[in-house]
Amino acid sequence: MALFNRKSADATATTATTTVDPALAALTGEYTIDPSHSSIGFTVRHAMVTNVRGSFGAHEGTLNLDGSNPKNSTASIDVTIESIDTGIADRDNHLRSADFFDTEKFPKMTFRSTHAEQLGGDTYRVTGDLTIKDVTRPLAIDLEFNGTATDPYGNERIGFEGSANILRSDWGLTWNAALETGGVMVSDKVKLNFDISAIKSAAPQA
Repeated sequence: MALFNRKSADATATTATTTVDPALAALTGEYTIDPSHSSIGFTVRHAMVTNVRGSFGAHEGTLNLDGSNPKNSTASIDVTIESIDTGIADRDNHLRSADFFDTEKFPKMTFRSTHAEQLGGDTYRVTGDLTIKDVTRPLAIDLEFNGTATDPYGNERIGFEGSANILRSDWGLTWNAALETGGVMVSDKVKLNFDISAIKSAAPQA
């Protein structure tokens, strides 16, 4: 299902015959990310030989989908960095410290979308501004649309999963340690992972 506009090879024909997919139009509305059924995490190379995986347990956000004009759809996510969890308490405390996120000064990581496009099929790219430690830089997230469902409680849900690669140094996360065998303790490249389930808000009463 096409959530975002894709240009036809024949721009003239597109202009003349633009139609709205009823199934797509039905998705229009505001959705609240369900943190108990969503995850926002990361993968980073450690000591040049293995990967460390972690996640942020506390996050919130909204999706505003415009089914009649999907390019106007937006996404907003706020992550509480203090909730970081890699499974090792000492490592988590180091990541919270001034060496890395400095959570006392910069408690939040945020993403605000600015553009969305269809790459093909159910794959999309959402571009926006990622802010970490008061540094804001553009980020493009490639997402797969997993569809919609009504859960047993009557909630209308929509799902996405995807990822993006960043260089942590671009956001001021530069701490490292040299290894005796060469290389460094923590890779500059980090993969961000998103698995999102969002619930549609009830329509306002007339």
